[in-house]
Amino acid sequence: MRNYAILIDGGFAKRKLGTAIAPATAEDFQSLIVTLQAQPELQGGVIHRVYYYDSTPLLSAHAKPLKGGRVAFANQPIATRAQRLFEQMWKLPHVALRLGELSFNGWAVNSKVLDKAPGDSVVVRHEDLQPQISQKGVDMRIGMDIAALTLKKQVQTIVLVTGDSDFIPAMKFARREGAQLYLAPLRHKIKPGMYEHSDLILDFDLPPRASDTAP
Repeated sequence: MRNYAILIDGGFAKRKLGTAIAPATAEDFQSLIVTLQAQPELQGGVIHRVYYYDSTPLLSAHAKPLKGGRVAFANQPIATRAQRLFEQMWKLPHVALRLGELSFNGWAVNSKVLDKAPGDSVVVRHEDLQPQISQKGVDMRIGMDIAALTLKKQVQTIVLVTGDSDFIPAMKFARREGAQLYLAPLRHKIKPGMYEHSDLILDFDLPPRASDTAP
């Protein structure tokens, strides 16, 4: 009997499962996990664990130029929503969270403002500035877990939920160590290398969302 683990690239999956108006919830992820476990290729296998990778919300505060005041990111809806999602995900069976962090890298002018500039100059107001935020540590955690799961022989199959070709080296490593690598890109268009370095593409319709079926 083969053991398998499901590794979910949270940033990618949230974009596929939710929208800006109706962000992905823990219920959406639970539906995704159930759908994955129901795939014929995994029948007869035993779930080892579901790993969910994401970044903790940005909680720092920073002064915004051009008299834009001080922005407390901890008070932004996206931070509250992220923390609520994590608290709900912790309660799901077999789920473990692997959290990186976000880094604030200053302010930049919204590209739309520059695109609409009529000439070779533009007037910039504080509302035209947007924070530059980068994610740190998430991809590294995914790669390390793939290596650990395969080297320790904890699983024989890894189901990787992503469409990011940056994980190709980790995918290649898993296969070289004897594990099967199943890719679940959630109908996202992927690069040829991801086909090359996976054993199987799990292609299925996303489960309907509760918000989509509500009267």
